[in-house]
Amino acid sequence: MEKLEQLYEGKAKKVYRTDSPDLLIVDYKDDATAFNGLKKGTIGGKGVINNQMSNRLMQILEQHGVPTHFVKELSQRETLVRKVRIVPLEVIVRNISAGSFSKRYGVEEGMVFDAPTVEFSYKNDELGDPLLNTDHALALKLATAEEIDTIRNYALQINEILKQFWLECGVTLVDFKLEFGRMDDGTIILADEISPDTSRLWDIKTGEKLDKDRFRRDLGGVEEAYEEIMKRLVDHETK
Repeated sequence: MEKLEQLYEGKAKKVYRTDSPDLLIVDYKDDATAFNGLKKGTIGGKGVINNQMSNRLMQILEQHGVPTHFVKELSQRETLVRKVRIVPLEVIVRNISAGSFSKRYGVEEGMVFDAPTVEFSYKNDELGDPLLNTDHALALKLATAEEIDTIRNYALQINEILKQFWLECGVTLVDFKLEFGRMDDGTIILADEISPDTSRLWDIKTGEKLDKDRFRRDLGGVEEAYEEIMKRLVDHETK
């Protein structure tokens, strides 16, 4: 598969065209951002970990019937994916209060919800990715009612699969962000990534944060946290 010109560069990834109209190459960077790009830095080795972790988790989801854009891992940082049009809805699934949820509603971090909550935000950096509900998404024509139902159902299914997976790794899945895309025939599939950049992952015994919150909050040990969470994933595979 030939890698052609760069189509896009985001905060964490570059996307390249290939000699196939239906496939793209994603290249993961070590750049780190937080607070809608206001805080910037570098996390050494992050691109390698996020690429390999995301690919492994997407293959697990595929085995459970969740369609994803993953095709093939090409190198430590590069992956071949299906070309989709991203639905401009960020989907946040929360099992425990943390981050912006705690700040927004004035609750302490660590409150376990009776059932997972699903939030939608408008994927728009200029507007700061504002929260919206289904009616807003329909009014803005971001997705159809059927697509929103599909996305919500997939999000909850993914949550159950990943919660169990991380539990077996000694990790609590606090919350995570997903993005979905439309294929040419309109089929909705999971896109983007699943990584410590897009998930809150706490050690079950100690509550230690093993995710990008260490970068956001200047907690130190960022690279070590990413390496630890990847080690647990690999150890789980070799059990």
